[in-house]
Parts: sequence; C-alpha cells; structure tokens
Amino acid sequence: MVARTEHAVVIAGGGPTGLMLAGELSLAGVDVAIVERRASQDLVGSRAGGLHARTIEILDQRGIADRFLSQGQVHPVVHFHVPLDISDVPSRHNYVLGLWQNHIERILAGWVDELSVPIHRGREVTGFAQDDTGVDVELSDGTSLRGKYLVGCDGGRSLIRKAAGITFPGWDPTTSWLIAEVEVSEEPAWGFRHDALGTHGLGKLEDGRRMRAVLTEAQVGPASEPTLRDVREALIAVYGTDYGIHSPTWISRFTDMTRQAATYRDKRVLLAGDAAHVHPPVGGQGLNIGVQDAVNLGWKLAQVVKRTSPESLLDTYHAERHPVAARALRATMAQVALRRTDDRTKALGDYVSTLLSMAEPRRRLAAEMSGLDVHYDLGEGHPLLGRRMPDLDLITADGPRRVFTLLHDARPVLLNLGEPGGFELPPWAERVQVFDAQYAGTWELPAIGAVPAPTSVLVRPDGYVAWVGDRTQVGLADALTTWFGPPPAG
Repeated sequence: MVARTEHAVVIAGGGPTGLMLAGELSLAGVDVAIVERRASQDLVGSRAGGLHARTIEILDQRGIADRFLSQGQVHPVVHFHVPLDISDVPSRHNYVLGLWQNHIERILAGWVDELSVPIHRGREVTGFAQDDTGVDVELSDGTSLRGKYLVGCDGGRSLIRKAAGITFPGWDPTTSWLIAEVEVSEEPAWGFRHDALGTHGLGKLEDGRRMRAVLTEAQVGPASEPTLRDVREALIAVYGTDYGIHSPTWISRFTDMTRQAATYRDKRVLLAGDAAHVHPPVGGQGLNIGVQDAVNLGWKLAQVVKRTSPESLLDTYHAERHPVAARALRATMAQVALRRTDDRTKALGDYVSTLLSMAEPRRRLAAEMSGLDVHYDLGEGHPLLGRRMPDLDLITADGPRRVFTLLHDARPVLLNLGEPGGFELPPWAERVQVFDAQYAGTWELPAIGAVPAPTSVLVRPDGYVAWVGDRTQVGLADALTTWFGPPPAG
C-alpha cells in the first residue's frame, strides 16, 4: 500500500493563481500543499505581462506589493481598443505595472516559500476521487495525497475540471496568433504593424539580444505546437523577411477561444484562474483575474476547513467570481472583434474611439479594465457595500495607518470611524480585528465617484466591504455570521 500524505487543501498548479491561493491559505493557518509539474519555478518564455491596479492593491493588502513594484515599470494607461489614461483613478496604484509572468511567479514563489508551503515539484495530478470527508489525489509518480479540498489551478486544459465533469461552454477560436521569443541576425522593424490580416508586433526583450514577436495568422492555426519554421513564414508574409531569427527560447500559439466553467465548484473540488476561464490575452485580464479569484476563495476556504463557517460559504465564491470573469470574457471578445480589418469594423472602431475620448466613458471602462470597479451583490445599502475598501490614510491611537496595512494578516477588520470604543464584538472578537480611527478626507470610488462618509465598515480579508453602519450596529451581527461564521456555542 502506497503511503499517502495528508493536507487540508491540495492545489493543482503552481502558477500565479495557485501560488496566491497557497499564500492566502497559509496566512490563515491552513495546511496547504501545491502540486506542480515543473521541476522548478523557472518558466520558458516571459508569458503574460502586467499587473492591473486592483491586483497591485491586493498585493499591497498583504504587504508584498513593493517586491513587484521594485522590478516592474509603471504605465499610466490600460487598453481597450485604445489606450485609456487611468492616472486620475482614485487608487494609490492607478497604473499598470509592466512585469513579465516569469518575474511575477518568481516573486510569489519566494513569498510562499517564506510561509513554508510545500510544493511537490516534478509531478502532476493524474486523477482524484472525492468522498464525504475529502479528496484522494493521484500523482504522476505513483504517490498520492489526500486533502479535505482540492483546487484546480492547472490552466485552460485543466485535468481537474475535466475529471470533475464540469462543462466548459463558450466560443471556439476564430483567429490565432503566433508568439515567439527568438534571437535575430538583423535589426527588426520594432513596434506595431497593421495590415489586412490584423495587428503584429515586434519588441526587444530585457536582455537586448532577443525579440518577442506576436504575429496574426492568416487562418486559425492547428492544435499542434508551432515551430520556428512557422514563425519564419509568418514574418516573411508580414515583413518580407524573417530577420534571420534563430535560437528560440519560446514559441507558442494562442487564439481567441473564450470559455468559462459552468460552475466553479463540485462538492470538494474547486476551480480558479485559467482552469475556470480562458480568453485571448488582449487587455491583460487573465493572470489578474486568477490572482483575484485566489484572494476571494482563500479566506472562505480557510474558514470552512477550520469549521468556523459552514460549507455553504464556498457557494459565494462562484456567485461572486463567475460574473467578474464573464464580464472580462465579453470585454476580450469585444476587443478582438474591434481588431477586424474590414471597413465596417473600422468604422465601428472609430466610433468607439470617439466615445472613449470622453471623460465619463473613459473613467468607467478604465475602472473595469483595472479591476477597481468590481461590485459583489451584497444587497441594498451604502454604495461601499460589496465594493473594495479604499486605502485611506487613517489617524489611530498608535499613529497614522493605511487601511491596507490592517489587512496584512488576511484577517477581517471592523473599522470604527465614529466615537472611539463604541464596538464590542464578543463572540467574534477572536475572528475580527476592531480599529478605532479617524479620517477627514473625501470618500471617492472608481467609476461612481464621491460617496457619503460612513461611520463604520466591516472589511473582509479580501478587502471588500461586507457591512456599512453606524453606532446602532443594525445588521452587523447578521453580516458577521454570514461572512465569518455563527457565534461559537457557549
């Protein structure tokens, strides 16, 4: 009989989503392990590039944003058909951070290592069986793990999703792009080029020796892996030369296939990141949505594992995150459609560009693309309810504090901005931190503008507001029970 290692949660996949989820669970004191098929965190090719404002805010909430900011390049625009200035969006991080995925993963892996999360490298999940108390997870080396829960963060071709029988409806590809990182013998025509096929781009990589090429193909490419010859032929078709490309480090193909899992949960098996949603990379949404999935799921799963919250709390993960990804899928489909080269689409694109040159449409779409306008449906009430808590500069008895610094331990916070000492939270005192503070500035939210200053707010570990109230505390006990479990007996 093969020995079986047990963990509270097993994560399949050690990319950005899996790493972020592991960090969240570890902060909550949950025994979590990652299964990753790569022997090291090294990534072939730079892959995705860019962290949006809300993702940087999330990293700031955990006290690790500076690790990324020190290695990336700040850009004050997001893209939807045209560049959209976001420098006036009310956030400390009103920009996109240019940083390739290989660096993002390396930094996240370093954080996870500090939290002592085990990563079973050089192995992958080959199957699983779940029962009423957990999931038996079979690995490619013949060993097995058991977890109370299994989370598939294993990409668009997710074995976890397929084995769970979760359907993946959506749209088949209509166009494809070659992407390659290669060395060149001749100086290329750097920048973008537009022709009858679409948009193409050639850019110099960090080392100054290699080129990153993204080339629109004449027709949807085959499912097989592309070769250097394919890249040469595509370059010649567009530029009339292949620039003497050689020594490729990464060649791949992506399409505009757009799909989303019908459900993010099947009993004790959950999905996050690309395992739950795939779409073309225009707008740079995929990695960011995956990391935000992880932060929504992490604290909820931790509370269920610890039995402070009922299993039904996990249903809110799908309820909140599925609509966010569905909207991103529509946005990427619209952007691909606007890239078509026929005259009618060009005319439509001109109208869209005109609309987005106006202040209000620009602000709204910039907030959407940056992830700052996410609004979970938590019912009627104050405009803050269900939205991200702004990172205010507070005055406390211990001196100035930022809101995000109160969330570094991934614990919920009740922020009292009225008379000090007005909130006593037994029996939730062990679960929720209470801070008395003062704030004299305006409250401004992306997309919707100024909102009335609240007297008190309950902030979830993911930074979203679960309750807004005053000293009467009407509805507070219900919100605490809903999000952080019923009061303990006795």
